Amino acid sequence: MHVETHGHQIEVTPALRDYVETKLQKLSRHFERPLDVRAQLSLDKPNHKAEANVLIAGKTLHADATAVDMYAAIDLLADKLDRLVLKHRKKTVDHHRGENPARDGTFG
Repeated sequence: MHVETHGHQIEVTPALRDYVETKLQKLSRHFERPLDVRAQLSLDKPNHKAEANVLIAGKTLHADATAVDMYAAIDLLADKLDRLVLKHRKKTVDHHRGENPARDGTFG
């Protein structure tokens, strides 16, 4: 999993960068393929804002979160992204794994 963390008019400290990476690592448990995540941290006074784009097989998922402090915003962002990735994964799973009735010759 590749995580890029950028700051918009805010300095991203090593502690913030490590926190973002550890929180977003749980997204990789849903897919075998490596994910690309681009997170951006910014300050919308008085709140802190965290947003991220996740690239999954040509599809981009976007989420953002605001909170009173940056760590809370990152926590909310990680939860939102986890729900989005799960929803995307459930859509892409083939639910028709059994035999197709139209192909076995019984219906026509």
